[in-house]
Amino acid sequence: MRLQNRVAPGTRGGRTRNFVDSGRETTVFDAATAYREAKVPIVVVAGRDYGGGSSRDWAAKGPALLGVRAVIAQSFERIHRSNLVAMGVIPVELIDAGPDDVAPTGAEQVSITGLAALNTGDTRDRVTVESNGRAFDARLRLDTPREADYIRHGGVMPYVLRALYRAAEAKRSTRGAAR
Repeated sequence: MRLQNRVAPGTRGGRTRNFVDSGRETTVFDAATAYREAKVPIVVVAGRDYGGGSSRDWAAKGPALLGVRAVIAQSFERIHRSNLVAMGVIPVELIDAGPDDVAPTGAEQVSITGLAALNTGDTRDRVTVESNGRAFDARLRLDTPREADYIRHGGVMPYVLRALYRAAEAKRSTRGAAR
């Protein structure tokens, strides 16, 4: 099986279209850079078993480094879903729709509503994916409250670094109070 690039048909490898810059064809890296500079969050819309195959951890690091904020798919490979969360990428699973329903050309503006609940620690199961004036039911695939913490912090590494910093600050303030 081969991946089908529906955003830049007839191309192979890391090619896409940059919709921030008139929809011209370019490399994925250059398009991601343009989106970052324009402060436009990137979502990936995919089919079934997203992330299956070898090198799943690297497959999660690449999108995170490119600025992908969420992956909307029909289903996820189990370990890859966890790796996405560890990198701070939100996994969203479509319920009764597919990628052709949500983003048939890739030029659509896609939004996810219901994510604000993450700020309160709620691992809300249902969210809504909106595209082209249509709404699709989806499942937020954060399976534990800890995964919601990872997403709020931008991934496991920022989560751990902040926890270490808080512990060091608490230790420092305790030492200062003892003087």
